[in-house]
Amino acid sequence: MCLAIPVRVKEINGNVVTVEVDGKEIKATNVDLKVKVGDYVVVQYGLVVDVLDEKFAKQSIETWRQLKAKLRS
Repeated sequence: MCLAIPVRVKEINGNVVTVEVDGKEIKATNVDLKVKVGDYVVVQYGLVVDVLDEKFAKQSIETWRQLKAKLRS
């Protein structure tokens, strides 16, 4: 099973998008989705698989951060 977290699109170059998560940049391939810079997306196996609602994405990111902090303590 693979878990994916929402990430924000920083840059688009053709069908390659650069996303950022926790200050790290990752490149992924966008196949057919209408993605814009600033959108929140889900990336799995190097592919953009969904565009997310911004409010939902931010809530999800915050939940992941809280979980990560609990696991470290």
